[in-house]
Amino acid sequence: MNEKIRVKLKELPNDSGVYKMLDERGEIIYVGKAKNLKNRVRSYWNASPKGEKVLAMVQKVEDFDYIITRTEEEALVLENNLIKLHKPFYNILLKDDKLYPFLRIDVSKPFPKVEVIRRLKADRARYFGPYMVGISAAEMLKLIHSAFPVRDCALNMEKIPKNHRPCLNAHIGRCLAPCTGKVSKEAYRAVLTDVISFLNGNDDTIRDNLERKMREASENMQYEQAIFYRDQIATLEKMIRRQIAALPKDFNLDVFGIASGGDGMAVATVLVRGGKIVGGEKFAIRDGSIDLAGTLSSFINRYYDEGVVCEGVVTSYPLPDEAALSAVLSRKKGEKVTVSSPKSGVRRQLAEIATKNALEYLSRSTEELSRKERLTTGACKNLADLLGLSSSLDRIECFDISHISGTDKVSSMVVFTKGEKDAKMYRTFRIKTVEGNNDFACMKETLSRRFARLKEGKDLSFGTRPDLLVIDGGIGQVHYAMEAMKEAGENIPMIGLAEREEIIVLTTGEEIVLPKSAFALRLLIRIRDEAHRFAITFHRKLRAKRSIKSLLLEIDGVGEKTVKALHKAFGSLDELRTASASEIASVKGVTRPSAEKIFAFFREREKAAEGRE
Repeated sequence: MNEKIRVKLKELPNDSGVYKMLDERGEIIYVGKAKNLKNRVRSYWNASPKGEKVLAMVQKVEDFDYIITRTEEEALVLENNLIKLHKPFYNILLKDDKLYPFLRIDVSKPFPKVEVIRRLKADRARYFGPYMVGISAAEMLKLIHSAFPVRDCALNMEKIPKNHRPCLNAHIGRCLAPCTGKVSKEAYRAVLTDVISFLNGNDDTIRDNLERKMREASENMQYEQAIFYRDQIATLEKMIRRQIAALPKDFNLDVFGIASGGDGMAVATVLVRGGKIVGGEKFAIRDGSIDLAGTLSSFINRYYDEGVVCEGVVTSYPLPDEAALSAVLSRKKGEKVTVSSPKSGVRRQLAEIATKNALEYLSRSTEELSRKERLTTGACKNLADLLGLSSSLDRIECFDISHISGTDKVSSMVVFTKGEKDAKMYRTFRIKTVEGNNDFACMKETLSRRFARLKEGKDLSFGTRPDLLVIDGGIGQVHYAMEAMKEAGENIPMIGLAEREEIIVLTTGEEIVLPKSAFALRLLIRIRDEAHRFAITFHRKLRAKRSIKSLLLEIDGVGEKTVKALHKAFGSLDELRTASASEIASVKGVTRPSAEKIFAFFREREKAAEGRE
């Protein structure tokens, strides 16, 4: 403990708030919350036992700062916001791209469909899930459509073409076919109510429907259909066997267990939906909190940043800020959320299951987490040492060029933060000024535009200064990139990575050859390969868009706006080619006559192709 910290510890207030631990460079390495700042921050330097991870962090702390809040609840919110903003090394950093499937029903629509989605929106729709191991969203959707006659088409029900004909599902009784106008909103809503009841845990209606349909199919000697319904009943039985007898069928819980050992920690979740265990997750984490309760509270708050907050949260460990966390989660959900740590009963048993999973995962993940750190932050440090840089290389940007014989020239910028992909920061460029096939000039234009955007500071990614620039290529590409940087008046460390021999090229022309097993080189290869993949993906999208445009503009009456709408809706010629006239007409901005012309155009091309064969 240095003298600065010793003095500041004496001046700490007794208020609630958030504290920030700073290293020798003044960078934030940990953010924590406290009901009492004086007691909490002092505990990091007292004589009580601490975990290895906390001790390692404290050794790097050269200063600290704090912000006083009015309540513990405000401290929870501020802590979460600061962690997301600064991404401190010793805080729990959950990825925001946990794209688990949910079922969505937009109840604001007159004839809603049930759909599988992975990105949640703040809208008026009802969401059910997430569905993980054990029960899949696809299985649930298949069960719903086999038992309830709700639509699964992509038709815009507010814009049905006059000559529209219902699909096969309507003819075989699998859909009420609201597209015909012969079913009322009330009748359709009644069926949808049964669907929502099933998703909330009531299995009786769906079982009766499936058994009735199986009997009818068997009596009509439609044996394949009867087998299909029999299999759906078996799927339903598998789900029912996961029912927790002591919980109501409409009960939802998220259960969190935590385990700690050595310098590692793990959290496991058990998810209960409609009284059934539908899955769970396991996380290997690091956190500089002085106790497990603080770690678990921070984890739960961050866990719900991107997902649907469950109305019941159960923890294996008592949380001193339970009331504050409940209030924060209630605001996120828009209704009451209870947070509890039960001492007995079925909820306690679930908490013990979560803890057991966390302990089991911890034993397997400690080495995995250590290896991950060697490949990410450890590799960044090794690379910085290799290049003689004092920076920890928190942000590395890599640039690559993609084109075919000088056409559709594009470039990519990918970003790795603390040695890991940061996809939200990726950016692409369409090359505008370079004629012909000239990768060097393309690289110079890309870097010139990147540095111009750095000065503007309008875009979050472009406005953030990198610690290192990686150029995909040898000394030629690096020299042109350096020219762009000098013209912009910038001075940022830059290297190239020659693709064939994986040689690091410095701006002086000096080359560094590392063994293939070196973590620094493996990090650079990952970054370079990601830039290459991202550039090629953008290039292909550009070519696909151009091919759709050039082909569709041949059709009489189809203009630029129609082409743009079709490209947005279908994405590729293959998707558009297989679409029906009704599906094409359902695209906003496409008239029925234009849709029929486009449909006929592709059919004529198919006939011509068959004739040539």
